[in-house]
Amino acid sequence: MAIDSFIRIGHPITFGALLVFSIIEMCISAWLTAKYNAHHNYPSSSVKARVRYLLFVSIWTILISSVYLVAFLVASSSFVASVASHFIFLFLTWILWLAAAAAITAAVGGTLNCSTQDVFVYCGQLNALEGFAWLIWVLLTFMLIFVLIRGIMSSKRGDGYGGGLVEA
Repeated sequence: MAIDSFIRIGHPITFGALLVFSIIEMCISAWLTAKYNAHHNYPSSSVKARVRYLLFVSIWTILISSVYLVAFLVASSSFVASVASHFIFLFLTWILWLAAAAAITAAVGGTLNCSTQDVFVYCGQLNALEGFAWLIWVLLTFMLIFVLIRGIMSSKRGDGYGGGLVEA
């Protein structure tokens, strides 16, 4: 089946991209957290809390996405590699990233023009943090839509939602 070969190639690519972007987000948020803790120069307590929340969400995504990537590559017939399991993980992570991206956007007032403001220290890093948060959310949105489509196809095929993303 053509869709199975598409999934066998696309799943590692999309989860790999999710991992790479989450690692970048983790590095930026960890650096910002370290700088804010060392110098006590965070612009507000909301920025401090939201950067820490982004650190948590990026670590969550890295750890759980790694499990899903390995499970898909090694044991594609396991529950972890099922459509239902992917949907639950992606939906929960989608909600976490939506909250994180919206929170950091609200904390910095929408967008930061670093050449015209002097309120935020580490302006460029905050811009990157916000941009990667929205990028990850968009990637998760596409992944979630594809898993929903695959779940509908799996259900119509008779495998139910517990069926694998690919036929064994």
